[in-house]
Amino acid sequence: MEAPAADLIEDKIISDSNSSHGDREKSQEEEPVADGQVDPGKSERLTASLQVVGAFFLMFNSWGLTNTFGAYQNFYETAILKSQTPSQISWIGSIQACLLLVVGGFIAGPIFDAGYLRGLVMFGSAAAVFGMMMTSICKEYWQVVLAQGVVTGIGLGSMLLPSVAIMPQYFKTRRAFATGIAASGSSLGGIIYPTIFHELEPKIGFGWTTRVIAFIMLGTLMVPIVVMKAKVFPSQRRPLIDFQVLHKLSYDFFCLGTIFSFMGMYVPFYYISSFGVSHGIVNAKLGFYLLTILNGASVFGRIVPNFFADKIGPLNMMTPLVLLLGIIAYTWTSTTSAGQIIVFCIFYGFFPGTLVSITGPAIVVISPDLSLVGTHMGMNFGITGLGLLIGNPVAGVLLDQHGYIGPAIWCGTCNVVGGLLILAARISNTGAGLMVKA
Repeated sequence: MEAPAADLIEDKIISDSNSSHGDREKSQEEEPVADGQVDPGKSERLTASLQVVGAFFLMFNSWGLTNTFGAYQNFYETAILKSQTPSQISWIGSIQACLLLVVGGFIAGPIFDAGYLRGLVMFGSAAAVFGMMMTSICKEYWQVVLAQGVVTGIGLGSMLLPSVAIMPQYFKTRRAFATGIAASGSSLGGIIYPTIFHELEPKIGFGWTTRVIAFIMLGTLMVPIVVMKAKVFPSQRRPLIDFQVLHKLSYDFFCLGTIFSFMGMYVPFYYISSFGVSHGIVNAKLGFYLLTILNGASVFGRIVPNFFADKIGPLNMMTPLVLLLGIIAYTWTSTTSAGQIIVFCIFYGFFPGTLVSITGPAIVVISPDLSLVGTHMGMNFGITGLGLLIGNPVAGVLLDQHGYIGPAIWCGTCNVVGGLLILAARISNTGAGLMVKA
């Protein structure tokens, strides 16, 4: 579930920085920056590299932890929350993911603009670690919702924005490469944290396993707290909401498309393990690692399509890939062997990384006013969070009523509808010509 995060904020910082006419910016223009180099008038290369390292660990502990909930979902269904339905349990992860985007898009932006980068990182780190520590002692459903869903979600959202907003301040060229390195932390977290939970829980129990994860978070989050610092803050505050952009049809279509896409996209991340085990396709050990395969495949989905998106346009790349994601989802319940379900996880896991990483550049193409592109991205963040909030609980209800065919059809249909809406946004923005870069 890693936030349309990688490119979403950087254009806001670029536009904000371009609006400033201070002496520091003038001196910056006087000294050209070589390709791939850090501006020597602003910061040493080592300082810029440390920002990448700090952002990597923020991603590792924000989207990475959110992508771990599938392991908790499977455990809760058979242990401390076994009296709850899968739909009720999935609300925990959905609330966490929703707050990741809503807090990261709406609330953290103005705080960052006010100059409180380190405060955001420290507060987010403290809240996320505290939420996981409290999760380790939870016994009741409402306690887990409050600790793991709400408190941890607020903390993760506070860490999300600094991890992507810092890059444009230190890298004049190859920003995408630096941001890509940082964003890879989310995939690595989605591999390491579920593995830790799976390996340690049978040996030391749920409480201490969750506390081990919290201690790892605490240790790794010390890195961004120590090394991250902003070079410049925007000279002008941007509005939280731009109502004028809502009159642009392509933006409306695109936001509806991302709502539907994210509504269905993460359903297999929550239910693929229980599906494989309950149908006898894989044993419990391999069933758990299906989630790890999904997260691992998303690494490549963040890199390869972005290369082609620069050439043909993000909307042209995004539309067919979201449609393919829906088509692949329809094949979920047809898997009958370990090999088939692993192949499904590899192909399906590739595309969510694509959707997350290309959303930002797509909004830049659609935005009618680049000086407000950060606002437009934040609005899309909050709207998309609604899809994450309701998608998996609805899939859980369908699972109770119709078996796994219900979540599979829900997942596929949401993505197909999302893809068609994004196609409508593309046609509305640039016309129906196939050879137009969009």
